[in-house]
Amino acid sequence: MQIAKSKRLEGIGEYYFSQKLREIEQLNKVGKDIINLGIGSPDLPPHPSVIKVLQEQAGLENTHAYQSYKGVPALRNAIANWYKTQYHVDLNSDTEILPLLGSKEGIMHICMTYLNADDQVLIPNPGYPTYTSAVKLAGGTPVYFELTEESNWEPNFAALEASDLSKVKLMWVNYPQMPTGKKPSIELFEKLIAFGKQYQILICHDNPYSFILNDAPMSLLSVAGAMDTAIELNSLSKSHNMAGWRIGMLCGAEERINEVLTFKSNMDSGMFLPVQHAAAAALNLGNEWYDSVNEVYAKRREKVFELLDTLHCKYSTNQVGMFVWAKIPQGLKDGYELSDQVLYNSNVFITPGGIFGSAGNQFIRVSLCGSITKFEKAIQRIKAQMTN
Repeated sequence: MQIAKSKRLEGIGEYYFSQKLREIEQLNKVGKDIINLGIGSPDLPPHPSVIKVLQEQAGLENTHAYQSYKGVPALRNAIANWYKTQYHVDLNSDTEILPLLGSKEGIMHICMTYLNADDQVLIPNPGYPTYTSAVKLAGGTPVYFELTEESNWEPNFAALEASDLSKVKLMWVNYPQMPTGKKPSIELFEKLIAFGKQYQILICHDNPYSFILNDAPMSLLSVAGAMDTAIELNSLSKSHNMAGWRIGMLCGAEERINEVLTFKSNMDSGMFLPVQHAAAAALNLGNEWYDSVNEVYAKRREKVFELLDTLHCKYSTNQVGMFVWAKIPQGLKDGYELSDQVLYNSNVFITPGGIFGSAGNQFIRVSLCGSITKFEKAIQRIKAQMTN
């Protein structure tokens, strides 16, 4: 029997990593032992105290029921305190915070909440592919704005203002930027808020990487007037090594929170209560937690720089986040070619920059989620192949 797929899936391909991981699995089955340096899934554990809270709460008899769609006060209060302590942003825990089952869920919720068939959405190129997928699934139209090395991976506001913005309803941005590792600045954030206000565009800031190798975490909501024209997604996946726990949050004005909640409340039945209490414990960890995690990532990044030097790639040492973004050597067609060469010749997988948009075609991205031994082994394999 054949069942036709919905038209909303037209033009929506399978997520690149889903497809590539199947290929890697097949290569491993024939003995290739692929070293995967492509995906940003933290391999370090959460703090032991966080796991202890989960275990204790899960053992109670009264923690297994459906939960509030807005999360328990303990979690919302912890998020508000985290934003106050780390970002210097005051949020009302009752009205301006919405816990999510991961921030990726929030991207879809936002698009479904606000987009109609004729609405356009500004999306960075290169940028997180899920922005495009969510916009298309919600019935909107992606409009890409190019980020370039020459513009320091920031939007060209003059070019945007010269374009037709009459149908643009949302703009997706994320700083620290993925995949380029570009750090935010107060000047950039002020320009984004001014742009959103002038053209009545909701600025959607995706902020999961602000604590990774970044000594100055920033929130877009710290800019004066941001709550009038911006919302922010955040996550514990990277900052607290809790990717599989699926804990995120949406922060913004009460009106925006209630609008998104209208959609979200029809999509899930709340977050497991022990996970909420464990998340609250994680958010109450001090700066020594972030320092300890970044000490590990800093050492790994040095190894990634060595790997990229072996491949004769160029990169900035000022980028932050969980990846290193690098320009491929001259003479290669694109990052896909280099990625395939390394995969099939050295049994090492690195991500081609083109999956993040056409502006990433001449780049590759390497994840920091691997042990020093893993990176050293990858370097040895690549060096061995290049000398043959």
